[in-house]
Amino acid sequence: MNLSENTKRAGDLRQALIDAGLELLQGGGADALTLRRCAARAGVSHAAPAHHFEGVEGLLTAIAASGYEMFAATMLDHLARAPANKRDRLYSICEGYLKFAATNQALYGLMFNSGQINFCDPDLAAKSQASFQILEQCCAPLQDTNTGPLTLEITVWSLLHGYCSFTKKGREGSSKHPASRVPFQQLFDYVIPPQQTDVCSARDQT
Repeated sequence: MNLSENTKRAGDLRQALIDAGLELLQGGGADALTLRRCAARAGVSHAAPAHHFEGVEGLLTAIAASGYEMFAATMLDHLARAPANKRDRLYSICEGYLKFAATNQALYGLMFNSGQINFCDPDLAAKSQASFQILEQCCAPLQDTNTGPLTLEITVWSLLHGYCSFTKKGREGSSKHPASRVPFQQLFDYVIPPQQTDVCSARDQT
């Protein structure tokens, strides 16, 4: 990711600092990110971040909010190319989730596993909820009326989050977790069998 010179010329210093923070985060994780380093990367005075963020937590929270926008965009991009079948549409956003997590590991960790951000921040809360709503919309046609919508939504979200966590450990070499040897689609098929959705589709048409 290259810091946009156009952003700086437009005077959007806050966004320039967020972009710089994203670069530092992706390069060295949250521990590598300080306000002073962020200001240096953005090419502004070391005092500039204090005018836009309440300390490092404020900057990290803004970076996480930006991450949720990118996260939602990735899922929607996969959804736009999915077949019309409702099961395939749900699987497509799962692919988007997994792609985002794999290609933005430090950012994903900040967004989902960090105690360094303020989850009560209104902007962060709105953007994280918007990403969850994509899941809600894709789960809705497949939900079991006996258990309610949240059961499937939380099941799929938990499956994705756990799979990302386990496979990350396998990639880092700290653990030969069995999940790293099982394709996600195999787990998805176990939770939502193809034949089950075929039966539901046939029932819907009668």
